[in-house]
Amino acid sequence: MTNWDFLTNKINMPITASAKKALRQSIRRQAGNLRRSNAYKSVVKEIKKLASAGQIDEAKRLVAKAYQAIDKAAKTGVIKKNKASRLKSNTARLLVKLVK
Repeated sequence: MTNWDFLTNKINMPITASAKKALRQSIRRQAGNLRRSNAYKSVVKEIKKLASAGQIDEAKRLVAKAYQAIDKAAKTGVIKKNKASRLKSNTARLLVKLVK
C-alpha cells in the first residue's frame, strides 16, 4: 500500500502535520508534472499525425510550440535534458525527411 491509496480506500493517511503537507505538495507536483508531460506528448503526436497526413505546413507551425513544451518539461525535471534533445531532433528530422 502506498500513500496514494488514501484517495480510494482511506488507508495509510498521513498522521503528522509535516506528512500531511508533504502529501499535499506531492499531489500538487504530480498534477503539474502530468500537465507538462501531456503537453509535450500531445504536440509531438499532433506533429506526427500531420506529417503522416502530408500536411507539412501545419506541422512546421507546431514545431515551435513543441520545442517550447519540450524545453519546459526538461527545465522542470519532468524529462531529462538528453531526452528533450532527442525529441526535438527526431521531430526536426521527421519534417526534413518529408520535405525532401
